[in-house]
Parts: sequence; structure tokens; C-alpha cells
Amino acid sequence: MSRVYNFSAGPAVLPEEVLKEAAAEMLDYNGTGMSVMEMSHRSKAFEEIITTAEQDLRDLMGIPDNYKVLFLQGGASQQFAMIPMNLMKNRVADYIITGQWAKKAAKEAEKYGKVNRIASSEDKTFSYIPDCSDLPVSEDADYVYICENNTIYGTKFKELPDTKGKTLVADVSSCFLSEPVDVTKYGVIYGGVQKNIGPAGVVIVIIREDLITEDVLPGTPTMLTYKTHADAKSLYNTPPAYGIYICGKVFKWIKAQGGLEAMKEKNEKKAKVLYDFLDQSRLFKGTVEKKDRSLMNVPFVTGDADLDAKFVKEAKAAGLENLKGHRSVGGMRASIYNAMPYEGVVALVEFMKKFEEENQ
Repeated sequence: MSRVYNFSAGPAVLPEEVLKEAAAEMLDYNGTGMSVMEMSHRSKAFEEIITTAEQDLRDLMGIPDNYKVLFLQGGASQQFAMIPMNLMKNRVADYIITGQWAKKAAKEAEKYGKVNRIASSEDKTFSYIPDCSDLPVSEDADYVYICENNTIYGTKFKELPDTKGKTLVADVSSCFLSEPVDVTKYGVIYGGVQKNIGPAGVVIVIIREDLITEDVLPGTPTMLTYKTHADAKSLYNTPPAYGIYICGKVFKWIKAQGGLEAMKEKNEKKAKVLYDFLDQSRLFKGTVEKKDRSLMNVPFVTGDADLDAKFVKEAKAAGLENLKGHRSVGGMRASIYNAMPYEGVVALVEFMKKFEEENQ
């Protein structure tokens, strides 16, 4: 069976070189005579894996020394609670609602304090990013929260909101390492790795040191306190060791590709192929306002649910997998993360052209 073009939103496509390397090391990592899956997280070999992974991530993103990098579990969804538990000193936070995940994060935060939804694009099914240049940021807000790239709806903040001096917290799960980023603009930048970096089971949190304190909300579990993990260098308990190992390999792969500038260029080139086709297609249309389009997740529809289903089915038979849209919106979605080759997007567009001719 040859490999398919996998357009899944996550768990998603990984670089083939990385998978081959991991396969070659499966039974014997670096002469240890065992797999990374089997080794102690306290071993010399694993210590080197996690230390190198962190350093490579710091190099790629230019992470300043006053930020900690944490490799955690529980996915991005656990951060929805962990963030207010650790940061809501005044019990007030401002949320910008641009999709399902920001909505869920805001709802979770309400368990811990007052949540102000200071901007939203729900009025048009999250098909755009609201203007965030002059927001009614709350005087006493502990932080302002965004989901920077919306996997389900295919929108992306091209400019960060003006938080008027308040700490910016961003979920970057689906745009992690897809382009250069100025970490200093954020207090917390975090994401599940299963979209652009590694296998499901790891969430990376990059957090400014002054936000890591013992002063957390009463009742916050030890495991949900950032300080616990920062002090123990992500080794307070057994971490998702194998997942971290794969992430480390992906960091090396991105470095070899030329870093985040090169990644951005490749991603723009891939996305352009698909968006250019959608803009002139007679059958398919994109669902997002042009200026807010994501480079990572591209939703599109034919306008006919039966035809959408037929497209997904025939695409699968043609080796183009996981193109069904999220269950909450229907239609199709092509996730074209870093590891999706240019050829994959070209193959998708060729198939769409053929389908359009046959179903006009």
C-alpha cells in the first residue's frame, strides 16, 4: 500500500523522513538497545532527547530566555482550565471568539471567574476575524485570549489584537511553526502538537516567567500548576516521552528545511494553488473572507450536501484522504500543514478540476 495524501486536521500528516527515522530507531535508539518507547524518562538518553528538543524549538522560534518551554499532556483542551487557574488573579479575563475552540475555552474559564467576550465573528459563522485594533479591553482583565488559527473555520489572525497592555494568551495549535513568530508579544503561546508538529498526546506551552507563580486559584491541582512543570523541566511525572521524541525530530526537520521563514514561503505557495483554484471554480467555493484565510486549513463547499459527500468519497478512492469538513460545519476541509508536500495540493486541485467537469 503506497502512502496517501492525508489532509486530516489532526492527528495529521508527519514528514516522511521523520517517520522513516523513527522506524529505523524503533528497536534500538542510538545504541541503547531499546526503543524510546521503553526507556526511563529519567535516563541519560531521554534527558538528551528532551533537552535537544527544547533547544531546537527555542532556536526555531527565537524564544527569549525569560520564557519557559513546557511539554505537557491533556491536549489544548486542558489548557482551557489551566490558563484561568494560573493566571486569573483578578478573576476577570477577555476572550475574542473566532470559532469553536475559543468558545469552549471561554466557557471553561467561566468556572473560575468573569469572562468578557469582547469581540466575536459568530454572526457570520466565524468566516472572518473581527477588527481587533480598538477593543473594549477590561480594566481589570488578567489576560486577553485568542485562538490564532481556527482549524474548523479556516481563519487566521494576520495581526494580533491590541490588548492595551494586557497579557496576550494564544492557542496556536493549528498554525504552530508554520511561520515566524514574535514570542515577546505573548504572555502564553500554546498548542497541541498533533496538527503540525508530532503525534497526539503532547501540548507545548511557552510561558513568560513572571506568569509562573505559586499564587494560583485555590484548589488548583498540583498537576495543573505551571510552576510544578517549570521547576521540574517538564519531568515532574512521566511525560509523553515518545511524542516528545517525535516532536524533536520534526524540529530538526524544520531546521533542515531552512527554518520558519522557509516554512512560511512553502506554505504560502501551497495555499495559493488551492485558493487560486477556489477563486475561479464554478463548482467549489471557499467559505472564508479573503483577508482572513488560513494557510493551514482550507474549508470549501459545493453548496450541495449530497455532492459534497460524493466528492469526499471519490477523493478517498483517489488517495486523497480525510477531506470531510468538521461535523459542526459540513462541506470539505483540506488541512495543508508543514508536512503536506506541494505535490499533494496539486493532486487535490487536479482532482477537483476533474470532479467539477464531471459534475457541472
